[in-house]
Amino acid sequence: MLKRVFVAPDPGRVRLRFAARGVLGIGFAVLVSGLAGHTLVGMVTGGLAALLALFTVTDATVRGQAVTTALLPLAGLPVLAAAAELHDQPVARDLTFLAVVGAGVYARRWGPRGHSLGVFAFMTYFVAQFLHATPGRLPELYAALLLSVASAAAVRFGLWCYERRMPPAAVPAPPGGRGLARVTTRQAVQATAGAGFALVVGQVISGERWYWAVGATWWIFVNTTSRGETLVRGFRRVMGTVLGIALGFVVAVPLQGAHLPTAVLLAACVFGIFYSAAVSYTWMMLCVTVLAELLYGLLGVLEPALLAVRLAETAVGAVGAVLAVLLVLPVTTHAITDAWIQRALRCVHSATAEAAARLAGDESADPAQRVAELEQLLARVRLSVAPLVHPLNPLPARKRRARHVLSLLDDCVREVRGLAAVAADPEASHDARLAAACWRVESAVEALTGGNAAITAPTDRPTAMDPALAHLHSLEQALSELAHPLRTASERRLVAAE
Repeated sequence: MLKRVFVAPDPGRVRLRFAARGVLGIGFAVLVSGLAGHTLVGMVTGGLAALLALFTVTDATVRGQAVTTALLPLAGLPVLAAAAELHDQPVARDLTFLAVVGAGVYARRWGPRGHSLGVFAFMTYFVAQFLHATPGRLPELYAALLLSVASAAAVRFGLWCYERRMPPAAVPAPPGGRGLARVTTRQAVQATAGAGFALVVGQVISGERWYWAVGATWWIFVNTTSRGETLVRGFRRVMGTVLGIALGFVVAVPLQGAHLPTAVLLAACVFGIFYSAAVSYTWMMLCVTVLAELLYGLLGVLEPALLAVRLAETAVGAVGAVLAVLLVLPVTTHAITDAWIQRALRCVHSATAEAAARLAGDESADPAQRVAELEQLLARVRLSVAPLVHPLNPLPARKRRARHVLSLLDDCVREVRGLAAVAADPEASHDARLAAACWRVESAVEALTGGNAAITAPTDRPTAMDPALAHLHSLEQALSELAHPLRTASERRLVAAE
């Protein structure tokens, strides 16, 4: 797990820059809030708002990111007002919280922007519970939120907008089209049901910290689609929380809110959240847990008993999510995995076709963009397959088959990446053998996604003098080997035709 975070590939050092900019943007937002004369509560609100603005906005273009960032206060301010006004009305407060949960998940159907606004709305309501916001604090909290989002935007789009020098991020649309609407509707119902369970049981455990259980349920549903993904994410959340609490006893509790060392550790936690998010949810949750403990230390309420409540509330939230995905309109792991693998295979064909066109002299062809999309799709396949390859999966045959599929898809991505690199060479030439090989790749993809005739493995081996042909040969080989695990007769197919 530790190796995955620090040894995972980071092309262009994007994760490193993302994390460093997160620390800079949040630090600047907190500084601005302090200079504006806000209290500690206002500064904490501002810091968390800046974190969300920098972390959750994931539109494909810089322009889209700027628009979404500008819309965040429109989602957050009304929710903040509702949370503060209902502070002393528990029933109305709780029902409103559940409505925010359902609406926030339902908003995912509108893509990255809907997802970002939904997360921001939920977390604004959550932070209001965390800080016990009351109507009297609203002016300061409004100002802190607006100032911090603006400060984060100034850093992201002005001081350090590294995305301007990069091609637009490849954000693959979820498969299924209209099926996505059905999935998001199901998940909205699931999340609301799970949050309702967490809210009730969480209040039995703690009348003051019950919202941690609701928060745990919410974040387990974020970026998951199927039943299996949600179960694995719940397990990782609990594990990250346990590790974070153990570390908190060593780090956060002894500090007791001492300002300078706490500020340094808060910056380290923010860096860890941003840097590890893409590769390890467990490590991200460890950093989130320690960050929360440090904030409680600043607020003067951190004690060992509170950490025990934190763990219990997280466990309740995880149980709520598990019960919801198992009992309420479940979405099977295979149904989602099938669709993502099919998308990845079709992207293999598209990338190959773009590379062939570039080799034929078409300057407008851009295989690099397809490769970036393919790598994003493979990451999404890994997420959906995670339940099948998890160490606790009790079905070893299915686990082996899923790992074999992932390994072969990795091979496909590697060969497509190499083919695109060759195509980018202005001295590379095209011949009839390349056209034939590309046609065979197209046929193999159609066979895999359509369930047609068996795929014939390539027999001739190109020499080192034909790098493009070598990549295509290896790609054909990987596709032909994929036919067996994807069509194992004794188990359900991983790929289904549309």
